[in-house]
Amino acid sequence: MTATTTTIPGYVAGTWQIDPTHSDVSFSVRHMMVSKVKGRFGSFSGSIVTAADPLASTVTAEIDASSIDTNQEQRDAHIKSADFFEVEKYPAITFASTAVEAAGDDYLVRGDLTIKGTTKNVPLKLELNGFGPDAYGGTRAGFTATTEISRKEFGVDIDMPMDGGGVVVGDKITITLEIEAVLQQG
Repeated sequence: MTATTTTIPGYVAGTWQIDPTHSDVSFSVRHMMVSKVKGRFGSFSGSIVTAADPLASTVTAEIDASSIDTNQEQRDAHIKSADFFEVEKYPAITFASTAVEAAGDDYLVRGDLTIKGTTKNVPLKLELNGFGPDAYGGTRAGFTATTEISRKEFGVDIDMPMDGGGVVVGDKITITLEIEAVLQQG
């Protein structure tokens, strides 16, 4: 079944700016083979264009790689270094959608993700949380998106082996986006 504007309650076509104050870009990665470390990025921006046909919608986003926060300054400094993100050479992580597909009640947004100068097409599982008025006379939309990537595929390929086997930092990174966006007027 193809989604249409009539199947999405309150759907509004238009151009939206991500509200970073009410949004979250976070991730988790296996650490020491026994637990997960979570982190987030504090500085990001983006634009979403919801088309009359939702499957023709687009999104672009940019994350300031140096805004990483894992709640531990020494670890953050290491992640910013050439061992991981090399933020002085690659200051931004970007995403540009290439397709939107219906996936049951939700959507799949495919797009080009660029980390550390390497671009790969990745799928984001997207849940449309809703559209509605805000307290300032505007309109807001909410989205939740998730994906899992291999850090090594993006050139973040440091391996720190542990005594007895395994690695300090896992390869699979789970990314979660909680996005609130504001409809642009005019």
